[in-house]
Amino acid sequence: MKLTKESLKHNASWKSYRLPQYDIDAVRDNTRKAPAWLHFGAGNLFRAFPAVLAQRMLTAGLSDTGVICCDGYDEELIDRCYRACDHLSLVVTLYSNGTINKEVIASVTESLKLSEDMARLQEIFLAPSLQMVSFTLTEKGYVFQNDMNEFLPDYAHDRDGGPEGCRSFFGKLTALCLMRARAGLPPLALVSLDNCQDNGMRLERAVRYMARGWQKNGFISEDEYFALLKKNTFPLSMIDKITPHPDARIAEKLAADGLENARPFVTEKGTYAAVYVNSESPHYLLIEDAFPNGHPPLEQCGVILTRRDIVEKSAMMKVSTCMNPMDTALGVFGCLLGYTQISAEMKDKELVNLVTRLSEQEAMPMVADPGVIDPVAFLHEVLGERYPNPFLQDSPQRTATDTSRKIAPRFGTTLYAYYNSMLPAHRATKLVYIPLVLAGWLRYLVGVDDRGEAFELSPDANIDAVRALMGNPKLGEEATEEQLYPLLSNRYYFGVNLFEIGVGETVVRMFNELNRGPRAIRETLCKYCGEEKEQEWIL
Repeated sequence: MKLTKESLKHNASWKSYRLPQYDIDAVRDNTRKAPAWLHFGAGNLFRAFPAVLAQRMLTAGLSDTGVICCDGYDEELIDRCYRACDHLSLVVTLYSNGTINKEVIASVTESLKLSEDMARLQEIFLAPSLQMVSFTLTEKGYVFQNDMNEFLPDYAHDRDGGPEGCRSFFGKLTALCLMRARAGLPPLALVSLDNCQDNGMRLERAVRYMARGWQKNGFISEDEYFALLKKNTFPLSMIDKITPHPDARIAEKLAADGLENARPFVTEKGTYAAVYVNSESPHYLLIEDAFPNGHPPLEQCGVILTRRDIVEKSAMMKVSTCMNPMDTALGVFGCLLGYTQISAEMKDKELVNLVTRLSEQEAMPMVADPGVIDPVAFLHEVLGERYPNPFLQDSPQRTATDTSRKIAPRFGTTLYAYYNSMLPAHRATKLVYIPLVLAGWLRYLVGVDDRGEAFELSPDANIDAVRALMGNPKLGEEATEEQLYPLLSNRYYFGVNLFEIGVGETVVRMFNELNRGPRAIRETLCKYCGEEKEQEWIL
């Protein structure tokens, strides 16, 4: 069995797999002639969710075109996960009862490299049929300034040099949109599907800064600037689906079926990938209904197209309350305590108490009910079904990746809400579990686990800068407020000045408790997250 179109013709070999129920070649021909959906970001989340949505529309006869994907960061994925497999993917869904569903996805009709396939991208952007360009770039993909608010070199080059010869992703994207506008074609919906709050605003901001630079330097007119920023739309979205790194146990099962080349690999840029993706069953996707040239019939496949304020509330519920903050908590403390599976952490009484109280007692009071998703039910699903799923081998090492980019959106909004609240019960100085997680991240940056042994930190481009800001403390050293002030007051990393809102001192104190020496992390968790603390809180 090979993941190729030719191999799919031998259906007996694929008897336990769900196969595409449409004419793959016809769909590819239709899409090449009249593309409707282009996606940037060829990673695991795209293959496990948006590409599956495209397959559902094709299977139901709701569409006769698929989705074209392009990657500009880790182009090795294009060669190894798409072109080597005839653009087919294998999606393995892992249920908490141990059931495994295996499906071949053929909705991706082309895979492009941003560095090589600009001519084809120009053809796509000049297609009147194009309706939507979506993105899964991860949170770090929207960063175009450093922590000193200086433009990154490639972005600065493009902003000052104009639309010709762009080097940065956002320079090339803005140039493609400009080319379409100059051709007089209908505007597009540029839809971020990344797991971060205000994702559409981040995307719009990156394009706006680029276009404003071009307009100020005389490369484009005011009308062209207006066409880029006011006619194209940047809808907000809320997306949720846990998609861990490929699980070697799944590779063994697929190899036992006879599938060739099932073994996971790591690209030169550190991306974990395979010809398959494994993910959970629960998923959510809400998109602001702002599509100037129409859209694929996503609402027929369970996607909620709704008002902007509802998407905002739903995203805030997830990003700041019911899931993402707990991801960070389990990520950093899991690494410190030697865990390699999130499901195993959900058997740790102190960690379960930490994430439960963090969400229920401290984050939930600041959340607004979006109306289309019940925050309490969502939280209970996460804590009771999704995190404990032993068959979904998500790891704290994965969730701890790029934490420096995640702290501000995951905790800053809630902290600022406490700071802004007029209610005495909502004083930031009373918070316990949010400061404990922030202190846990600082303790994680020391790079020594709770046994006193060094461990490898997850990839994060800002690690050296953050460590320098906190003075590079060693295990057993006590840090002062003065020493940690440059980091804890930095809004780039926390979204707020922690000392200004009243939790900086708490974070310093808790960090010193966690950093006393070996076993101090477990002792500190027992102190704040043991059953006695629960009784004290209730009283």
